[in-house]
Amino acid sequence: MTATDHARELLQIAAAAADSKQAEDLVALDVSGPLPLTDIFLLATGRNERNVIAIASEIEDKLIEHGAKPLRREGRAEGRWILLDFGDLVVHVFHEEDRMYYSLERLWKDCPAIPITVPVRESAE
Repeated sequence: MTATDHARELLQIAAAAADSKQAEDLVALDVSGPLPLTDIFLLATGRNERNVIAIASEIEDKLIEHGAKPLRREGRAEGRWILLDFGDLVVHVFHEEDRMYYSLERLWKDCPAIPITVPVRESAE
């Protein structure tokens, strides 16, 4: 089994939204094989709690604008690990320390990575 085109489309929207809020270390994993409930995990890192919340809010806003319906969200109050469940796509936005501690990439290491394309940000000079 492999991730659907719809899930991949949601992934690109979410990744662009995360990137626009300076998310770091974006990783997408195709978890459709071992998990029948979702196709893709998107992992992103924020520098601090405020950044984590801003990243998650932007992702949620952009996916809702695109017509996706959030099924569940958790962790927004703490800003350490926010989970956004959009069915085909589950987004995990971590604080740096929590990302290292929980190490989801290691837990899901047998799942193939999905390339992410985000628009190139122009540097402010």
